[in-house]
Amino acid sequence: MRYILSILLLLTLLTIATTADAGYRDIFGKEFLTKPWAGGLVEESVCIECHTSDIIKPEFRDIPQEWKKSWHYQNDVSCENCHGGDPEDAEMAMSPERGFIGTPQYSEVPEVCGKCHIGILKNYLESGHGKALKASKTGPNCVTCHGSHNIQKASIKIINESRCSKCHSYERAKIMKQALFLTEIKIRDIDNNLKKLKSEGVFTDDEDKSLFRTHVEYRTLFHTINVDLVKQSTDKFVKKLGLIEEKIDKTFKELEFRKNFSAFLMMVFSGLGIVVFLLSRTYKD
Repeated sequence: MRYILSILLLLTLLTIATTADAGYRDIFGKEFLTKPWAGGLVEESVCIECHTSDIIKPEFRDIPQEWKKSWHYQNDVSCENCHGGDPEDAEMAMSPERGFIGTPQYSEVPEVCGKCHIGILKNYLESGHGKALKASKTGPNCVTCHGSHNIQKASIKIINESRCSKCHSYERAKIMKQALFLTEIKIRDIDNNLKKLKSEGVFTDDEDKSLFRTHVEYRTLFHTINVDLVKQSTDKFVKKLGLIEEKIDKTFKELEFRKNFSAFLMMVFSGLGIVVFLLSRTYKD
């Protein structure tokens, strides 16, 4: 009797799992597909194969190309990192068992992005933007400013009248952008100088890490959308960047000295060579 009950229980669980599995497939099919979903294993990403085939509805076919132009793509952030699921198995690609969440609800977007952008999430939630989203469920979220799939490397260009004035006056945003501008220029110049040093064969790992940490901390500050705080914090970041600049300048001076010293040695040896040559000719004569 026990064995029969165990078998019945197992069959019941399998039936429930199959029903749930069919449920998400049915929803997926109605929302996204133009023909039945075959399933099965694939060699490439299921997400890309599906979204670039005629099985998916036309409005979803541009997503892979948008993603391939993004900062996420350049940094190996793929579909499953945001949407969950299994990119290697079409049978389970959109299964909740594999963590698939699909398109998050509008109000849930910050939490999804915040899985990676932890510091930014904290500042955002405490900001006017975050509070507006919490209060109305329609306030600006990450996608409002950064987009969804074609996400670009963050810069102060994102703060502009066209974007900001969709929701509110541009005046305060403009003041914050002005406060950020000089620091952004300094960060860009340091980054360019580090690239020059690398091209000269100089190891700049410590400076790269220091710039990255400072830049991340600085960019996190954006999301407070607190003009006064940004203005107050600018001096702190300028000092941090100044220390990196000092190291870079010192390295450039050392490189210049080495180049000049090498040129001097070449001149000395060339001169000695000429002297030796002339002396040898004199002795022959």
